[in-house]
Amino acid sequence: MAAQKNAQKHAKKTRIDVAVFPVAGRGTRFLPATKASPKEMLPIVDKPLIQYAVEEALEAGARRLVFITGSSKRAIEDHFDTDGELENLLLKQGKSDLLKTLRSVLPSYASCIYIRQPAPLGLGHAVLCAKPAVGDAPFFVHLADDLIDAETSCLKQMADRFDDGSVIAVQTVPHSQTDKYGIVKTGAKHGDLLRVETIVEKPKPDKAPSNLAVVGRYLLTPRVFDHLEKIGEGAGGEIQLTDGIARLMGDEPVYAYRFEGKRFDCGSKLGYLQANVEYALKHPELAGPFKAYVRKLAQGE
Repeated sequence: MAAQKNAQKHAKKTRIDVAVFPVAGRGTRFLPATKASPKEMLPIVDKPLIQYAVEEALEAGARRLVFITGSSKRAIEDHFDTDGELENLLLKQGKSDLLKTLRSVLPSYASCIYIRQPAPLGLGHAVLCAKPAVGDAPFFVHLADDLIDAETSCLKQMADRFDDGSVIAVQTVPHSQTDKYGIVKTGAKHGDLLRVETIVEKPKPDKAPSNLAVVGRYLLTPRVFDHLEKIGEGAGGEIQLTDGIARLMGDEPVYAYRFEGKRFDCGSKLGYLQANVEYALKHPELAGPFKAYVRKLAQGE
């Protein structure tokens, strides 16, 4: 009985209901494709990046989806809204499989909240915009640019390990690329987690405390909002989430987690193309013919 109560207590403590998606960026590296369409709507084979992000959050247990948007992001809201006209058309045409796919974009148990970020003031400011919707509970932050292919979703892996402090996903990167990431130095182990001792935003390679980089997955406690409200502009003249996490470490443990899975940097053209190729090679309808095409292409045929 005691073991059952402890299990129930742990399950209640680790349930994360809210996922925050900062999607206000303009995606300038993909212009002109992103001039009128959000970068998060770029497709990986047949689903936009933002849908992969939402599916990952739902698998991890999130039910309230908070999108921090900008002036050009209406397409994201439309994507997760119902389209009765299109559904009726598919129904009349007898395309039941497509209709089922369309209706599965957002399950009925999930709700969407859209909050406008008034100016491009950085990731930390975007997360702070979510405070009214998050409330006083732990929450996920998911950056759709970072697509992670994993048997168990990265956010679910993190939620399963959440205990007494925030968790951030990390991976090793070349030393020459530390100025593209938040970089952490870690200390003692805590199960599968590593206690973060230092976190800095985009340090030059000769100043970086390590080459362990933060990627676009966070499980944060609401205390981070207190620090984001107080910090000023950081690297690039923006309010950096990294700086808020650095201050949070004074209140509670922050842990780094080396996730299981393969990450694709879809904020870069090369990473985006790589993701499309690898996801196509696993697609139930396309894998066979696409693999044959790639093989012929590699052989110069």
